[in-house]
Formats: sequence, structure tokens, C-alpha cells
Amino acid sequence: MKNLTRMTAAALALSLAAAAPVFAAEAVNLDQLLQQVQQGRVKDAEEARQRIAQFRQERANQQRLLQEARNEQASEERRSEQLEQVFEVNDEEIIELERALQERLGDLKELFGVLQQGAGDAIGQFSTSVTQAQFSDRSQFLTEFAAKMGQTNRMASLDEIERLWFELQREMTESGKVVSFQADVVTAEGEVQPKTVTRIGVFNVVADGKYLQYKSETGNLVELARQPQSRYTNRVEDLEAADSGLHPVGIDPTRGQLLGLLVQSPSLGERIAQGKEVGYVIIALGIIGVAIAIWRLIALSAIGAKVNSQVKNPDQPGDNPLGRVLKVHHDNPGKDVESLELKLGEAILRETPALNKMLPLLKIISVVAPLLGLLGTVTGMIVTFQAITLYGAGDPKLMAGGISQALVTTVLGLVVAIPTVFLHTLVSSRARRLTQILQEEAAGILAERAEGRPSSV
Repeated sequence: MKNLTRMTAAALALSLAAAAPVFAAEAVNLDQLLQQVQQGRVKDAEEARQRIAQFRQERANQQRLLQEARNEQASEERRSEQLEQVFEVNDEEIIELERALQERLGDLKELFGVLQQGAGDAIGQFSTSVTQAQFSDRSQFLTEFAAKMGQTNRMASLDEIERLWFELQREMTESGKVVSFQADVVTAEGEVQPKTVTRIGVFNVVADGKYLQYKSETGNLVELARQPQSRYTNRVEDLEAADSGLHPVGIDPTRGQLLGLLVQSPSLGERIAQGKEVGYVIIALGIIGVAIAIWRLIALSAIGAKVNSQVKNPDQPGDNPLGRVLKVHHDNPGKDVESLELKLGEAILRETPALNKMLPLLKIISVVAPLLGLLGTVTGMIVTFQAITLYGAGDPKLMAGGISQALVTTVLGLVVAIPTVFLHTLVSSRARRLTQILQEEAAGILAERAEGRPSSV
């Protein structure tokens, strides 16, 4: 019973959906719903009868249309046979004409092959040449000419052959010229500005005293972000200002490759930055060591001048290490030799720390700097091995950062340690020389006292 009720409800829903366009208003009770369903069934039956009657009326026309289609098919088949016969005749004629063409060409086939190869080589050479910035119209001709020579049924005209010859000859001629022309230049800031550029053969292009680089990918002249040394750029300015004559100028014989490497090579500041924190610590220690060495050299030089002056005037002790040692002798004229020796030794010991001031720190810096360089080396290698672990060893650029850090810190450590060792040796030798003078003067005083002669002091 439940299944029957469900089927009845589904049938009613389908009937309502089919008859929905017919009714203008919704049913409000079951009687109206039943009436609407009955009207929909009557309408559907009427439409079905009309379609059947229309189909029976057009059945005769269908037979006529079928016959017309069969007649048209037969006509097209006959036309297809005629076209196939014409195609075979034309195909045989084309084969015969191509055979005659190949016989008449003879050695010209080799000529066209050489022309195609020459055009292809010219495209590869001209696309990277700096002359392309001045003669950009030749690329389209060479490309079309090479494509034309690659087709078996196309032949080059005499004008095209002469044009290829002209372009090759012009490239050779322009390689020995220094010319100026107007061109758009991409500055280091990324702005495009029209400038008067000077082309030096097929090697370089310059403008406003700066070297430019030709980008074959975009066809633009780009100002190098990093220029060569001033001794090269100054000559470029002289060349641009000259009207005639011979002028020395630096050129890149590799046609821009060396200048491209110049842009990629890091500057001194960038090299130092590769050392990171360890490199900065080494540099700071180097600056401190040099400052200490200069300060001590100046101080010991001033003390040495006073000591040398005091040696020449021993009777008047002054405010200097030797003067203070001599003052001990003057203050103890009646002491015996042993007591005077002890007092002079004590005076020399008091002066020695002042002479050797900061020398231990300078020595420590000379020892610690290479150790810090070694620390940076180990740190850089750790970074390198981490990159190898994560990305493998296929790309050397991934390992370049760690290797650069390792090598730069090693270099910085040696650069700081080597001059610091020399400076420490120089400063300590000055201090030992002054200490030796004090000891020599004290020994002379003791010798004169031991001999029983009155001292000259």
C-alpha cells in the first residue's frame, strides 16, 4: 500500500511538472489539483496526435529528400573521380618539372647551400655584435633569406645574394671604424635615455665616458653597473671629445665578455661582507692592532729622542727614563757599589713596563687573528656541507657562499696577522733598544764606582 501511494505521488508530481506551463495559478485543494492533472493529460494527448499526423504528412517529402541526397552523392562521386584524374596528371607534371629544375640547377644547388649556411652563420654572429645596435634592420632580411634557402622550391634572387654579400662586407668594414650615432641607452638606474654613443669597431660601445654592453636578448645598449678603473674611463672621455687622430683607449678583445665578468665580480666591500661576523671581528682587531702600534711607535720615538738627548747631557737629569735612572745615582753619591747596583736595577725595572706598554696586547692580536680566520673557515665549510646536504652537489653556486666565507675569513686573518707581527717586532725592538740604553748607562756608572774613580755623572 505504501509503495502504491508513493508511485501515485510521483506520477502526480511528474504530471504537474509537465503541465506547469499550462496553469496560471496554483491549486489550493485536492479537487483543483485533480482537475489540473486531467487537463494536462488531455493536452498531452492532443499534442501527441498532432505530431503523429504531421509526421505522416511529411513522410512523402522524406522519400523525395532521400532521393535528392542520393542523386547529389552520385554527382559528387563522379566529380571526385574527375578531380582525382586531374590530380594525378598535375602530380606527374610537378614531378617532371622538379626533375627538370634539378637538372637545370646543376652546381647552383651547392651555391644555394652555401648561401643558406652563410646566412645562418651571419645571423649568429651579427646577433651578438655591437654593430647590431646600429644596423638592426639586417636581422629580418637574414632570417627570411635563410628560411627561403631552406625550402627546396625557392631560389634566391640576384638582389638578395648581393644584399647578403653587402652585409658581410659591411660587418668587416665597420670592424675597423670608430663611429658615433644616436641610440637608446638603459642607464644603471633602469631609465631609457637617447644618447650619442661611440662604437669602437666591433669591440665596445661607450657613452658619456662609460662603457656600455649590448644585450642581444633585448637589442638594447645597457650601461655597466660597475665601470672599469678611472684610467680607462678617462681615455674614453678623450676619445669621445676627439674629432680625428690617434687616441689610446681600452677595449675588450672578447667583445664584452670581460666587461660582463667585471659586473659580476664583487668589489672589495662585497668581498669583506662575505666574511660576515667573523670577518668584521678580524678587521676590528686589525684596526686596533695598527692603532696600538702607531701610538707606541710615536711614543717610543719621542722617548728615544729624549733619552738620546739625555745621553749627551748626563749632568742634568731630565723627565725621561734615563734621566730618572741618573737621578738615582745623583741622589746616592756615597752608596757602595752593591747598594747602588740594586737601586739602579730597581729604577730600570720601574721604567721597563712603561716602555713595553701594550706590547702583549699587540702580540695577542697577531696570534688571535689567524685563529679567527680558521674559525671563519670552519664556519664557512659547515655552511657549504649543509648546502650539499639539502640541495646536492650539482649546482656549484649553492656552495659558493660558504666557500667564499671560508676563504675570505682566512685571507682577512692572514692580512691582519702578518703586518701585526711586523709591527709588534718593530715596536718591541724600539722598547728593547731603550731598555738596553738604560742598562748600558747603569753599568757604566757601576763600573766607574767600582774602580774608585769619581763618575763623570
